[in-house]
Amino acid sequence: MRPNLTTADGLQLHVREWPTTNARGTVLIVHGLGEHIGRYVHVAAQLNAWGWSAVGYDHRGHGGSEGARGELHHSDDLLNDLASMIDSVRAKSPGPLVLLGHSMGGLVAARFVAGASLPGAPAWSRTVDALVLSSPALDAGTTAWQKLLLSVLGPLAPNLAVSNGLKPTWISRDAAVVGAYMADPLVHDRIAPRLARFIVDAGEWVRANAATWSVPTLLLYAGSDRCVVPAGSRALAAAAPKALFTVQEFKPLYHEIFNEPEQAEVFAVLGGWLARLGRT
Repeated sequence: MRPNLTTADGLQLHVREWPTTNARGTVLIVHGLGEHIGRYVHVAAQLNAWGWSAVGYDHRGHGGSEGARGELHHSDDLLNDLASMIDSVRAKSPGPLVLLGHSMGGLVAARFVAGASLPGAPAWSRTVDALVLSSPALDAGTTAWQKLLLSVLGPLAPNLAVSNGLKPTWISRDAAVVGAYMADPLVHDRIAPRLARFIVDAGEWVRANAATWSVPTLLLYAGSDRCVVPAGSRALAAAAPKALFTVQEFKPLYHEIFNEPEQAEVFAVLGGWLARLGRT
């Protein structure tokens, strides 16, 4: 296991590592809102079986990491944290680096990759070799009224954390997965205006700049998602360069596609794509 990662502003982020010998490369897992990297043990095991090392971390304010639940100090905190994590992985793990982001983690990874492809890239910009997006939060379904509320609350109370309004039964059709999620003491439902604003703005930015994409990407999303709007993934797929994108919609699946009864189908698509990576 890697030591905790210290962020640029001094927080300790909990890190987990699943190495394998003679690895083809490393997959860096970026988890979703309110959860933690410990929920991806089965994903890491599958990556190991395919010859990839895996590593992941708990976002600030999540899981075993420091920081208040649902809060950000600055709008780019999650992007800066990902940059620090990439630097750590690159320093210790040679070979290709693939980001695998789920839900909010998919949004963070997509915003990170898309931002790095434009002139005048920000300080957090880093190169990665490929990207996997799992039910990315590219469209959170925010209404005009909610956006207006954010514009008012944001300056007044940027870190007033409230419930995110997402129901646990929306994550999976597997009752055991939902039960474990609800019983998990490291799972929370907090979100504050600054984090909500980041999710809204980053999703819009990624969709608007999809044509500039420059990284091979596998986009996997749930057609029956209620946590995020599937149309966000469809919009990205429609606007991004077709030569760089492999897209698969799983129509009956709920949000956590790697935790659905049909997860074997999802893993089959992911495994096939990773096997072809760099060989085409």
